[in-house]
Amino acid sequence: RRTMKIGILGAGRIAEHIVNTVKQMPGMTVHAVAARDGGRAQSFAGAHGIPKAYGTYLELARDEEVELVYVATVHSCHYENVKLCLEHGKNVLCEKAFMMNAKEASEVIELAGRKGVLLAEAIWTRYMPSRGIIDSLLAEGAIGRVTSLTANLGYPVCTKERLMRPELGGGALLDLGVYPVNFALMAFGEDYESVSADAVMADTGVDAIDSITLKWKDGRCAVLHANMLAVTDRLGCIYGEKGYIIVENINNCEQITVFDKDHKPARRISVPEQISGYEYEFLACKKAIEEGRTECEEMPLKSSLKVMELLDEIRSCWGR
Repeated sequence: RRTMKIGILGAGRIAEHIVNTVKQMPGMTVHAVAARDGGRAQSFAGAHGIPKAYGTYLELARDEEVELVYVATVHSCHYENVKLCLEHGKNVLCEKAFMMNAKEASEVIELAGRKGVLLAEAIWTRYMPSRGIIDSLLAEGAIGRVTSLTANLGYPVCTKERLMRPELGGGALLDLGVYPVNFALMAFGEDYESVSADAVMADTGVDAIDSITLKWKDGRCAVLHANMLAVTDRLGCIYGEKGYIIVENINNCEQITVFDKDHKPARRISVPEQISGYEYEFLACKKAIEEGRTECEEMPLKSSLKVMELLDEIRSCWGR
């Protein structure tokens, strides 16, 4: 069985989670890590038993043994980092949020198409088994005709410098808001008709709290909330005429419960045991590459672009 060699671009906290996950996956290995500081790359590689460490991103992009690059840098660097890897013919899995805006997204998508390589967004909830479970419950009419949903995500992360700085792509929307947004689009489809949104700004000029409402032509609506000042319950709730579905933790689903009209739990569904949840996006990329595809069906590039366009619309509602 062939082992796929992965390169990690960036050596921060998310890179650490990825390495610890890939280590436990058969058929994959982390071959190289790159950071802008050679010493940091060396110590990261040493701590995690990674064969190669590079002090520039270019060296990683030029490493012929690397088959898939995971971009684990801050949002504001995704565009240039992904472009660098694509220009060197590398398959790329890029941490969410995919880019800073739709313009950047369409440019890297076009470049990946020209180069004939895989490009995918690492928004893990799109790849997880919980997505299929929710889809089939809705398809089988477990709660009858569905009319609305709510979803929220909040952590008190305003102490992180990255999240408070606008030039680094800070704010609640790109870090937290993408989860409720993706939850809504997965459940109701990407053909929403209108969006309205408001935000509470932090004194650095980034959005600290987001309130988003999406409406569909057929009358369904989604009410979404993201908050980087507080702990929220992280619930996703889908409401139908015969009951409702509660998804515990939309960021990494722990359990799905179907309630009947009388608020009694009719079914509880546990999600499969997992390494960390990150494994699913890597399995999807490996499968796509082995099958000669340049996109992951779980999160096609048109969906990544659609999300970026929606985030742009949300920001324009705030006058940004």
